[in-house]
Amino acid sequence: MLHVLSCGVVVFPGLFFFFRKLLPSIFKQWTDADVVLVSERLVSSIHAVMATTAGCIVVASCSNVVNDRHWLATYFVVWFGVPYMTYDIYAMYLSHYHRYRVKGHEEYKEHSFRTVNSFVRREFLLVLHHIALLTILLPITLFFRQDQGDYFIGCLFLTELSTPFVSLGKILIQLGLGLQDSWLHKANGMMVLLSFFTCRIALFPYMYWVYGRHYGVPLYSAPFHLSLACNLGNLCILAPQVYWFVLLCRKGYRLYQRQGKAPEDCPSVADSGKGD
Repeated sequence: MLHVLSCGVVVFPGLFFFFRKLLPSIFKQWTDADVVLVSERLVSSIHAVMATTAGCIVVASCSNVVNDRHWLATYFVVWFGVPYMTYDIYAMYLSHYHRYRVKGHEEYKEHSFRTVNSFVRREFLLVLHHIALLTILLPITLFFRQDQGDYFIGCLFLTELSTPFVSLGKILIQLGLGLQDSWLHKANGMMVLLSFFTCRIALFPYMYWVYGRHYGVPLYSAPFHLSLACNLGNLCILAPQVYWFVLLCRKGYRLYQRQGKAPEDCPSVADSGKGD
């Protein structure tokens, strides 16, 4: 088990360290906060591509959505899911720390309980989301599925499809290409909304529909054929996705409203994305 876990333990921190060393040599004007942010986003995108690929393989391999098995449904979580979620909490903290240190906040001169506490309070939902996946999804995947439902685990892997587009938006801002009138920025924004809605929200009623079809029951009856714990677990995963999607839509709407304004009337468009 330890040598299996070491796959992700080595890969993700290793990539993060590599990007932190590489990027300053290419973008010499970047601050530590810029380097850490982009490094974090690049690693997140790599993990997302891996998870999405694994999800596609599992979903395509399971014609029987309840009983068919694929080894990736379990082992990807162990090999890469758990190490990544653990690493990502630390990487998000570093990004938070350097962002406020660059801004000159006195308490961010060194790491302390106050800086960690500030990070948890500001990013509470994200931290809770990561911890929930570690403490709920992992045990369910390994111990409580009774060798069933690999198809649906594969579907959950597909929720990562939107992550590269979200990360690209942040990277475009760092590269100075994230202006609202940029066609690349607009195209990426549309892909963020489309992929986020499709793979993080619409995916859940789809899974209920597929489950109901397997047992010959309509969509509205499918939840009643599942345990309360399963439905609550789905709700806990879905709820923050809906919240984040609403935030994305509100931000997109604000940018759309500003399109008709002169550049000098909206100088903070690019900057507004740095703190999101």
